[in-house]
Amino acid sequence: MSSKDHQEGTPISQATTSIETTLVVPLIEESLVVDKRVVDRGGYRIVKSVDVREEVVDEPLVAHTVDVERRIIGRLLPSMEVPASRQEGDTWIVSVVEEVLVTEKRLMLKEELHIRRTESTTHHLQKFSLRSENVAVEPLEPGVPPVNEKL
Repeated sequence: MSSKDHQEGTPISQATTSIETTLVVPLIEESLVVDKRVVDRGGYRIVKSVDVREEVVDEPLVAHTVDVERRIIGRLLPSMEVPASRQEGDTWIVSVVEEVLVTEKRLMLKEELHIRRTESTTHHLQKFSLRSENVAVEPLEPGVPPVNEKL
């Protein structure tokens, strides 16, 4: 073989040696086996309690009362017009009339209702029970079973 053949890409080992050698490369394969196991890492216990506290509420209460005083009048009115209701100070006056027969028909003021409104303020105390919940989360050590209780 000439150097020209060598330059054209023919390997030197084939050109000079006719002995074939076999090289054995072992193939290795890895496999994975997945397994599960239970590990006790402890847990948590939730404890819930209810506290009750008394609270007093003191609020002013406003009450309105009315006093009705009936005043007998018994006077004939000059016309057939009913007197209008009126207010004098803190008193509301409502006229009550009736028809009577005289030689002519006229209105007689029978009575007046004098209505007086008063206001009073009193304090009212009342106790109320107020409840509030408290929750505590407690970690448990491994192997300690939680307690199943209803509160």
